[in-house]
Order: sequence, then structure tokens, then C-alpha cells
Amino acid sequence: MRGYLIPIFVVASLSLAGCNKSKSPEDVSKDVAKAEQKASAEVSKSEERAQSALDKSYEKVSEQEVKFNNDAAHQSYNVAIAKADGDRKVALASCESQSGSAQKACKDEAEADYKTARANAKVIAETAEQQK
Repeated sequence: MRGYLIPIFVVASLSLAGCNKSKSPEDVSKDVAKAEQKASAEVSKSEERAQSALDKSYEKVSEQEVKFNNDAAHQSYNVAIAKADGDRKVALASCESQSGSAQKACKDEAEADYKTARANAKVIAETAEQQK
């Protein structure tokens, strides 16, 4: 049995001795340079992927910001038109208390104010949309 264990002991000793063997300074230097180069390449690739992802995200955010601004301008226009319509109805109702030419002048003024308010709302909305 002893004859069987000796070759196993010798092989195990040689294997363990090889694990702890130090490399020459030149080999270590080459290995370190390779590791540094590989690490640098991996960092560069990671930075490129990150920048690409950020660029895509920025494009999406920019598109959404433009869409939001256009929607806000459109909704502001709708509110301004609704206000102009309401003001017109109130003005026309108050014109009913007058008669003859005074009533006609009051209604004409209400219509002119309404047209001015609509035109102003349109200009404001168009200006807001152009500021994309």
C-alpha cells in the first residue's frame, strides 16, 4: 500500500510547488501591461456605451419636451378662446339692456373685443410653438 501512496504524494507535491512558483519580473511586467490594456479597453467600451445610451435618452427627452411645450401652447390657446367666448357672451347679454343704436354699438364693441382676444390667443400660441 505504501508503494501506491508514494507516487500520489510526489505528484501532489509537484503540483503544489508549481502553484506557488513566482514569475520573472519581465513576465509579471508583461502580464500587468496586458491587464492594464484590457482594463483600459473595457473602460473605453463602457464609456462609449454609456454615452450612446445617454445620447438616446437625451433625444427622447428633447422630443418629449417639444411635445409637452406644443401641448401646453395648444391648451393655453384653448383656455384663452374659452375665456374670450365667455367674455363675449357676458358682453352681449349686458348689451340687451340698451336699445337702438347704443345696443348696436355695444354689440359691435363686444364682437371687436372677441376678435381681438382670439387673434391675441393665436399669436401667443404660435409664438410658444416656435420656441421649440
